[in-house]
Amino acid sequence: MTDSPLLRAINGGLPTEVSFLEAFALVALSLVVARLVYIVLKNAWEYRADTILGRQHGCQLPPALPKRWPLGIDRIRQLWQANADGRLLAFLCSIADDYEPGNNLCQYLLFGPRAYHVLHPANLETILSTKFSDYGFGCRPAVFAPLLGNGIFTQEGARWRHSRDLLRKQFVRAQYQDLRHLHEHVGNLIECIPTKEGTVVDLQPLFFNLTLDVATDLLFGRSVHSLRAGVDQAAENREFAEGFDAAQEGLAKRFRLAPFHAVYNPASFRRACRNVHRFVERYIREQGFMEPGSGDAEKDDGSDSSSWFIKQVAQESASETDLRDQLLNVLLAGRDTTACCLSWTFRLLVRHPTVLTRLRREIKNVLGTSTNPTRSQIRNMPYLSCVLKETLRLYPPVPLNNRTAIRTTLLPTGGGPDGTSPIMVRKGETVVFSPYVNARRKNIFGPDAGEFRPERWETGELDRTVGSWGFFPFLGGPRQCLGEDFALMEVSHTVVRLLQTFAGGIRLPEGEVVEAVGTERQRLTLVLASADGCRVEVRR
Repeated sequence: MTDSPLLRAINGGLPTEVSFLEAFALVALSLVVARLVYIVLKNAWEYRADTILGRQHGCQLPPALPKRWPLGIDRIRQLWQANADGRLLAFLCSIADDYEPGNNLCQYLLFGPRAYHVLHPANLETILSTKFSDYGFGCRPAVFAPLLGNGIFTQEGARWRHSRDLLRKQFVRAQYQDLRHLHEHVGNLIECIPTKEGTVVDLQPLFFNLTLDVATDLLFGRSVHSLRAGVDQAAENREFAEGFDAAQEGLAKRFRLAPFHAVYNPASFRRACRNVHRFVERYIREQGFMEPGSGDAEKDDGSDSSSWFIKQVAQESASETDLRDQLLNVLLAGRDTTACCLSWTFRLLVRHPTVLTRLRREIKNVLGTSTNPTRSQIRNMPYLSCVLKETLRLYPPVPLNNRTAIRTTLLPTGGGPDGTSPIMVRKGETVVFSPYVNARRKNIFGPDAGEFRPERWETGELDRTVGSWGFFPFLGGPRQCLGEDFALMEVSHTVVRLLQTFAGGIRLPEGEVVEAVGTERQRLTLVLASADGCRVEVRR
């Protein structure tokens, strides 16, 4: 003890540089060890307190996901293989089918916290609404940061509420406007579709261009007009669209790797993100939205509704990067989700001619020979509403989602052998939910849950029995999609115009495969698209 370097340094003995560094290292090491001991004891105390809480409420775990290899490596391999084959969601549905009675399951894969796959509507309501404040995004902001930066879909707390309030005002404005902003863009879409007898066209990329034009018109104040762009602009738009798709595929891979998302950061992914950023930044500079005084004259009086939103966001953005991030977040929702809905709608219609014939008849009865339907006319087409509901049920634009518990909390049901006990979700654990998987639950939608049958929505009984948490393509609770009305009007208007224009027929090309619903190859990024597009044959 008397020869200790620490004691000699304290008592003034051998005040050399070496003895001082040794003493400092020992003190630092002691502090580190003390901190680690504190963390271990604190976690043990919290774990014990959580366990007591769970026992008090009769909580039980749901069935565990079976696995043969250590750390669930076999399941991870299956997930990645199914994703590579374009059948990840079908694989997840097959797993969920094994847990029909319990409606939930839990898993440990590799390392990290436990994850719960939540299927019961009561649990979804708890996560997204009644106990909304108990859950956060976890590492999602870091996962999405390379493309989306700091915007409404990565923000939480006060910043998210502020962004949402600003966005809500813009969509409220849109609801009180007529649909004239769609006429031009849908007209441009129609002009891009060849009508020569026997010509087959893939509508899916055209729908992505359409929704890009509409979204930039609404949000930026000026459309990029990708459907009628010149050669140079077409190349820029194509680079943006390809970069956006590649970047989203990268984000999807990072999302599935979380919390080890940093492992995936290849040069191709970084390059795609840079191309997207350059596209939006160039647009901001061309319009001068970040120049001093650019938004001073703009008042909230409706005098210039076309650019009101972007000017308001620019005024409240500290930098061009902040404005770019916010616009990209909103553009992702406005472009990709709506384009996917349109593509799936027409894929289903041409594969179900009886539904297509009935829908044509309704459109003719409501509109006669008039074109460019109004909001009131669209709302007077109940079968069209049923068709879109059924499409969104089977192919929700965002099919997978999750949340991370920011404090220990409870789910009301799904635990235990019979699936009726509460489940305790500890702080840091993840809940995973899927509108896609839930929409195919036979205990919710009946034995034909996997079939496309719009008539199931006609009586309104399904709306009452399923409620908001069995069918939630636009989520629900405080984070319910603000653009729901706008997106449905855009899709409805486009469907009506196309079916009117191509009265000679929109049909499935000869020899095209008619696969069972849900068995087709899919491309899953942050949104759900068909891997084989939407090929149709049209005649005016």
